[in-house]
Amino acid sequence: MQLAEVFERVVGPGAPIEFRAYDDSRAGQLGADVRVEVRSPAAVSYLASAPGALGLARAYVMGEIEVVGDMYTALARMSDITLRDVPWRERLEMVRSLGGPRVLRRPPRPPQEVRLRGRRHSKTRDQAAISHHYDVSNRFYEWILGPSMAYTCAVFPHEDSTLDEAQYEKHDLVARKLGLRPGMRLLDVGCGWGGMVMHAARHYGVHALGATLSKKQAEWAQKAIADAGLSELAEVRHLDYRDVVEGDFDAISSIGLTEHIGEAQQPAYFRSLFDKLRPGGRLLNHCITRSDNHGPATVRRGFINRYVFPDGELVSVGRLVSLVHDTGFEVRHEENLREHYAKTLTGWCANLDAHWDEAVAEVGSGRARVWRLYMAGSRLGFERNQIQLHQILGVKLDGTRSGMPLRPDW
Repeated sequence: MQLAEVFERVVGPGAPIEFRAYDDSRAGQLGADVRVEVRSPAAVSYLASAPGALGLARAYVMGEIEVVGDMYTALARMSDITLRDVPWRERLEMVRSLGGPRVLRRPPRPPQEVRLRGRRHSKTRDQAAISHHYDVSNRFYEWILGPSMAYTCAVFPHEDSTLDEAQYEKHDLVARKLGLRPGMRLLDVGCGWGGMVMHAARHYGVHALGATLSKKQAEWAQKAIADAGLSELAEVRHLDYRDVVEGDFDAISSIGLTEHIGEAQQPAYFRSLFDKLRPGGRLLNHCITRSDNHGPATVRRGFINRYVFPDGELVSVGRLVSLVHDTGFEVRHEENLREHYAKTLTGWCANLDAHWDEAVAEVGSGRARVWRLYMAGSRLGFERNQIQLHQILGVKLDGTRSGMPLRPDW
């Protein structure tokens, strides 16, 4: 059995993909616009040591497998990436034909694979998890995200809106849902590079405080705030949201933080936000969710947990709505924006491809490959409803008064 035939079997026969291997074998659809190249015997060892998506991901991150052409198209055309459907007799035949037991030797894990220490979701471990993903390089993120520096789902007002227009609309939608007005005080937890903080200050005259566990994000945001002349209204601190001492905020936005909190910590998380709001204040929670209630909140042996978002956990929107409600908020609005996240990721993938050489020079081939793989795979996940993006709006009642309009005004 030739090597290219093995990989064709793994990703699914009939996929419109060409396979080439270092043994000069070819399989699949010759001349296809997407080509998978197996560059060394180590690629087979990665697949044998971790059958399925993780093994293939490791081989790709290490450069033992190359994807020529569009990564999203390659992933979309591959069927279930696994050896589990291949009978054991055929697996053994593959191993023998490819060199016997030596291909079963465990190859070195890519250095980008992270293993955190300490109690899960302790402040110290959360700091390490956030640093792994966000303290990469601000320049790298500038190339991917564009001028908005917004690393969360955009909201596209029109099908042909640009990514920057859609990120502006996302921030403005959050501001309108929160009912921001001049003189109000906003807390933005998990504020990233300060996009929401600066939007609220610049366009609504709001006193906005942002908190992020990423030191590089905080440094970039504080400089951007000063350069924009917003220092009297806006501030970003390198700080755990649990350590914000101020309270009595008029509004709180949480855009892309809940995924990092951990399912067991979510009740305390929502309680802390509730306690920091004045009566009548609003909370807007914007986060990725599971599309169902089945299975664990995290796959600890999976690619995303090991390479992208260590300790990240996703729960269903139903659980989140229940938590917001049980904390004491009155839930006033909820919407699913998963198609918008697929479009957002399309823009990010295109930006990375356009700056590929610079990105590799800045952060290294392995990390750039991780981002290329995870963003393309995430786009596919949103398109296929494997994951979703929900905004939940809640209000902390002032007695029985919500202060909400009779109909949504955003």
